[in-house]
Amino acid sequence: MNKLLRILKHRWLDERDAERALGAEGIQRLESRVTESERRHIGEIRVCVESGLPLSYLWRNASARERAVSMFGKLRVWDTEHNSGVLIYLLLAEHRIEIVADRGLNRHVSAEEWQVILDTMRAEFRAGHFEDGLNRAIDAVDALMLKYLAAADGGANPNELSNRPVLR
Repeated sequence: MNKLLRILKHRWLDERDAERALGAEGIQRLESRVTESERRHIGEIRVCVESGLPLSYLWRNASARERAVSMFGKLRVWDTEHNSGVLIYLLLAEHRIEIVADRGLNRHVSAEEWQVILDTMRAEFRAGHFEDGLNRAIDAVDALMLKYLAAADGGANPNELSNRPVLR
């Protein structure tokens, strides 16, 4: 896609499109799902849905992956006690999905395992089922967290990051 068409596609959408894609109840359900998940493991899950990339990213033809890594830092997902944060990032303008995981979990999970999760989510997004795709991603990350970073019985398990999805 040429640069001008990409810019127009991304600028056409705004935060309201992200809200419409999930709906108020869907946003609440996603938040509840993350909250419930985090009770069982020492990981932190953040969900970020952006309608389109900022103009500075579009101008330099940056990828959705580059933006996801940037948001991983901006949302401080990297800043958890056990280095166990995971960002699930959805870019609506391109129906791109990215998962960025900190080293506490990423050292246990192969690139192929992450790819299976991404492929499953892409099928949901292509069908316009954004909430379902994000739920599947949360469930898949939850399963990995339980396998590798389960909370100790009776141990402290503070909620270090907001569970509410970020819409931009």
